[in-house]
Amino acid sequence: MFDPGNRLIAAIDVPDRAAADALVARLDGAASWIKIGLQLFIAEGPELVRSFSQSSRVMLDLKLHDIPATVARATTSAAQLGAQLLTIHTGGGLAMMKAAAEAAAAAGATRPRLIGVTVLTSMDAADLQQVGFAGGDVAALVEKRAALAVAAGLDGIVASPQEAARLRTLVPADFLIVTPGVRPPGADAGDQKRVMTPAQARAAGADLLVVGRPIRNAPDPAAAARDIAVQIA
Repeated sequence: MFDPGNRLIAAIDVPDRAAADALVARLDGAASWIKIGLQLFIAEGPELVRSFSQSSRVMLDLKLHDIPATVARATTSAAQLGAQLLTIHTGGGLAMMKAAAEAAAAAGATRPRLIGVTVLTSMDAADLQQVGFAGGDVAALVEKRAALAVAAGLDGIVASPQEAARLRTLVPADFLIVTPGVRPPGADAGDQKRVMTPAQARAAGADLLVVGRPIRNAPDPAAAARDIAVQIA
């Protein structure tokens, strides 16, 4: 599923195919995975995922969140693109996640592993209170949604590294924990609020770590990615 010596997912958060090709070329394989998110997918569409999946392990980060039937159909379509990881949002509830898991299983050989996003790493307790979660207990909400993801038959979750250690004790051993909100020592956190360094995230139990700006904006993205991979190891 992943190279245990390199658990790094480089987020290819760029505006178009030309920029994506350039960044992937500059990475030169220094990250085990690449992540295609909403910006690039909306700009370039499914064909880009098909293309990159021919030579790279792809995490398709669409955070699908809709009624169960719609998410199931979207999962079926996404399974045909070749991505090995697909994100859905656990906020859609148990029925939605089960429908997605069933659709993924029906895909057979092209089945992507489904990863449930718990609480965005850009959110903290104040943000949760603002959108109606009384008390704003981030950890409690993440744990509740992780339990639902396990019950629904998902393959893993996305959570901040700050929750990873506790989650590792609550989910099955083979259940993937994918952590964004990872920043090398001294790096600007940007709009991320629940962050850790690569070494801290891995020590907490994260299986795969997503890093965007510290790699994308580096003068030498491959060197930055290799340095982060060393920190993870």
